[in-house]
Amino acid sequence: MNIEKRNLRNGLLFISPWIIGFLCFTAIPLFSSLYYSFTEYNLINEPNFVGLDNYKKLLFEDNLFFTVLGNTMYMIFIGLTVTTVVTIFIAILLNTKNIKGLSFFRVVFFIPTLVPFVVLAILWIWILQPESGVVNSALGVFGINGPGWFSSPAWAKPGFILMSIWMSGNMILIYLAALGDIPKSLYEAASIDGANVFRKVFHITLPMLRPAILFNSITGMIAVFQSFAEAFIITDGGPDNSTLFYSLYLYRNAFQYFNMGYASALAWVLLVIALTMTLTFFKLSKKWGLED
Repeated sequence: MNIEKRNLRNGLLFISPWIIGFLCFTAIPLFSSLYYSFTEYNLINEPNFVGLDNYKKLLFEDNLFFTVLGNTMYMIFIGLTVTTVVTIFIAILLNTKNIKGLSFFRVVFFIPTLVPFVVLAILWIWILQPESGVVNSALGVFGINGPGWFSSPAWAKPGFILMSIWMSGNMILIYLAALGDIPKSLYEAASIDGANVFRKVFHITLPMLRPAILFNSITGMIAVFQSFAEAFIITDGGPDNSTLFYSLYLYRNAFQYFNMGYASALAWVLLVIALTMTLTFFKLSKKWGLED
C-alpha cells in the first residue's frame, strides 16, 4: 500500500466518528423530515403520503401560523434592533478607558450568558412579576403603575426583549473586540479637527463596527428563530398566543399533537424563511456597506 492510500485510510479512520455522528444525527433526520413533510404521520402509525397538503394547510388554512410568524418577526425586527442599539451603547461605554472598574462591569454583563435558560426564565418571572416584581416596584417609587409584562398580551414580547438584552453578553463581547481593532489614530485625527464625542461615534465607531453588526444581526436572527426554552417555561405561548413563537409552535405540533408530518413542513418552511432572510440581509449589507 502506497503512502497516499495509507494516509487516506488513516484520515478516514480518524474522522469516522464525526462522519458516523453526522449521518446518524444530522443527515438522516434531515432528509427524513423532508419526506415526513409530505406525509400524515403521528409517530405511531405508518406515514401516509399526502403530497403538498401540509404546506397548503400551513399557508391557506392555519390562521395560527401567521400569528406565530408575526410574533417571531416582531422579535427580529423590533427586538433584535433594540438589542443591537443597546449592546453597542454598552460596549462603547465599557471600552472607555477613564472609567474605574471596567473589568468588573465587563464580567457582570457577560455572566448572564453562562446561566442555564431554566434559571434565567425563573429569575425573570420574578423580576417582571406584575405586583411584586423588581421592575414594577422600582416604577412604583416614581408613581408609575407598571404593566402586566408576561401576563399582558401587549407587554409580553417587550418583556422578552428586556430579557434578551440582559442575556446579550456575547454580542457585547464581540463589539468590544471590534472596538479594540479601531485605530486610535482615527480618533486623534478627529479630535484635532474638532470633532465631538457624537461625531466620533457616528463617523468613526459605527462605520468601523459594520462587520461586527452584520455578524451579530445574522446570528441574532437565527437565535430568534430557534428561541424555545424561554417562552415554553415562562408563558407557554400565552397570553392569547402573544408569545407563541415559531419553534414553540413547531414543538407543539410535533410532540404535543403528535402531528409529525405537519411539524416537518413547519420546519422546512422555517429553513426557507431563515435562508431567504439571511441571503437578503447579505445582499442589503453590500448595498449599505456593512461588509466593508
